[in-house]
Amino acid sequence: MISCSDSIVKTKHGSPTSSSVQVAANVMPGANNISEYIEKLKEKNVALVVNQTSVVSGVHLLDTLLSLNVKVKCAFVPEHGFRGEKSAGESIKDQKDSKTNIALISLYGNKKKPTKDDLAGIDLIVFDIQDVGVRFFTYISTLHYIMEVCAEHHIELLVLDRPNPNAHYIDGPVLKPAFQSFVGMHQIPVVYGMTIGELAKMIKGERWIKFSDSLDMQIIPCQNYTHQTKVKLTIKPSPNLPNEKAILLYPSLCFFEGTEISLGRGTDAPFQIYGHPDFELFDTTFTPIDRAGALNPPQEGKLCKGFSLQKLEAEFIRESPAIQLSFLLNSYKQYPQKSNFFLANKFFDKLAGTDELRMQIINGTSESSIRKSWKKDLDYFKSIRKKYLLYAD
Repeated sequence: MISCSDSIVKTKHGSPTSSSVQVAANVMPGANNISEYIEKLKEKNVALVVNQTSVVSGVHLLDTLLSLNVKVKCAFVPEHGFRGEKSAGESIKDQKDSKTNIALISLYGNKKKPTKDDLAGIDLIVFDIQDVGVRFFTYISTLHYIMEVCAEHHIELLVLDRPNPNAHYIDGPVLKPAFQSFVGMHQIPVVYGMTIGELAKMIKGERWIKFSDSLDMQIIPCQNYTHQTKVKLTIKPSPNLPNEKAILLYPSLCFFEGTEISLGRGTDAPFQIYGHPDFELFDTTFTPIDRAGALNPPQEGKLCKGFSLQKLEAEFIRESPAIQLSFLLNSYKQYPQKSNFFLANKFFDKLAGTDELRMQIINGTSESSIRKSWKKDLDYFKSIRKKYLLYAD
């Protein structure tokens, strides 16, 4: 079982880490239930899809499997790298793990999908990465491509499920196919209320990958978990989600990535503050700087005037289970040069999964009307979602 203590364990890979999840109940992620999947791995050539969150009782999954004599041939690495230290969007290079000499093959650089050569001799792939339940968090895009390549090459896939800290609600616009990108690959809302294992079932079942019927996939579920379980991650899922508040606010604040507004990258409070040098109303000031995990942050070196959400209690955020549009709407209202508020590259539309939200904001549509415009698609998604759930709501 997962310990709820704050004790720190030193792994072979040199990064201090504790148990990967701290929760109100005795939740066991799929990775911890080794007896359920170890026999499946024996006598097979195995590849992993892992990062810093892939921990079993304080020990990295790679070390755990090697100690059990599993033949791990390589590990595929998503955005932010094997140790989760790289900035958002920063290219990851292939390398070898300094402790085990295992090849670490990047899926966030020149390619997003393993090649045929990468898969030579591989019988089975194990996917074990902590997700946060938000459509534009790219670990689920990596999952999509891993599922597809396994289906194409008849490689078994084992998904070790993990609890989702944002599984307690469903909200936001559902992605339109024309806006598909690596930050939004599936016709799901921004917050979709499913674990990564449940989403994998949906991707296969809805045939969102090529050769979906050929995919041999098994999911090892969490134990003692429901979508209402309060989950507090004790390992950062990415460099700019350092704590529970940031993870809970992420679905609401990440829209600023498609605007001129800083959401605190390059500060000590990413995804917990937001602002801009030209704001006239504000309750805090901050200056983003270039730092590890936040290279070249928006508004770098400029004094930003904005708003701090650091005083909000995590429980208060959980008790408001919705994307908080007020941050975005209020920022647009007081931004002086509205024609420049959204980035010219239309990245905002990729995050939203539609251009409708941007146009609604420009046209002054009320928050209640924006939410009403999501309802039909959300209701349809919820009806489909039911088919793939492993846990109670």
